[in-house]
Amino acid sequence: MQSYVDFVTAWPVVSAMLQFSVLGTFGDVIAKWIIDGRVSKPFGLATLVCKMLEWAFLAVLIKYAFIGFTGFIDALIKHQMLPELGSYTRAFATSTAINLQFGPFLVIMHRLLDNLIAKKSNWANLDKGFMSLLWFWIPAHSVTFSLPRPYQIGLAALWSVALGVILGFYNRKPADKAS
Repeated sequence: MQSYVDFVTAWPVVSAMLQFSVLGTFGDVIAKWIIDGRVSKPFGLATLVCKMLEWAFLAVLIKYAFIGFTGFIDALIKHQMLPELGSYTRAFATSTAINLQFGPFLVIMHRLLDNLIAKKSNWANLDKGFMSLLWFWIPAHSVTFSLPRPYQIGLAALWSVALGVILGFYNRKPADKAS
């Protein structure tokens, strides 16, 4: 574990890009399997590489947002716009702030990049993506922000696998009624 901590501490943006490009893309693969109702080769090589690059780009935004929103909450406390918070309430406040302010932008950006990669315009179920900020991401990132900083991006990248499962179920094809 110490080598992981050393790596993410020395290379915070690069490590975020690597973790999200692997785990976020894996989440996309799982989503495709759920949507199609079968485990198969979900994407061609070019699409797979584009998805990895998409997740690497999103990781940079996420890493900066994690640092920025932690500072945002600290500044609100310093200026007495929030009370002193314990570790869990601070994590919850950070998660709430990031998901309500940065989250909608990230949902839209993620869909835009997915559309560019797929060369189509699909904005279906975007409302469900926004709602997941409330019922999934605020609680999930409350756990994330309760961890020491070196582990936060790793867990967030792992949550992107959960995102794949969520998106897969939102977008799955209806079962064939003729059976």
